[in-house]
Amino acid sequence: MISTVDLKNVVKARLKDAQILYRARRYDGAVYLCGYAIELQLKYRICKTLKWSEFPLSNNEFKNYHSFKTHNLDILLHLCPKEDRIKKYFLADWSIVAKWDPEMRYNIMGVINNKDAKDMISSTTILLKQL
Repeated sequence: MISTVDLKNVVKARLKDAQILYRARRYDGAVYLCGYAIELQLKYRICKTLKWSEFPLSNNEFKNYHSFKTHNLDILLHLCPKEDRIKKYFLADWSIVAKWDPEMRYNIMGVINNKDAKDMISSTTILLKQL
């Protein structure tokens, strides 16, 4: 299990890592880490909603919580109480972020350009404040 405090710290670290990679023109890595920042923020919000102090990590810990074992941002947002607000007021940002997929780790370098990475970081930053 990972505590909600640690989860929140990892969210901040992933966004900072993404910003550093962006400045180094490593756009693919920057976008990839933004997606994880959003995923972890959604899981943090789910924990807060359910009054959990920790989020499951291992297969054994997920035994009774299969619906929470996903990287799919749309599913996680649906499990989050802020879904309606995000889709009503921040749909443009959500549309950018929701394209993320953990399988992006297999993308060849250079698939993501400067503008797309900048948009992802901007939308991630906005959404992290709202989630």
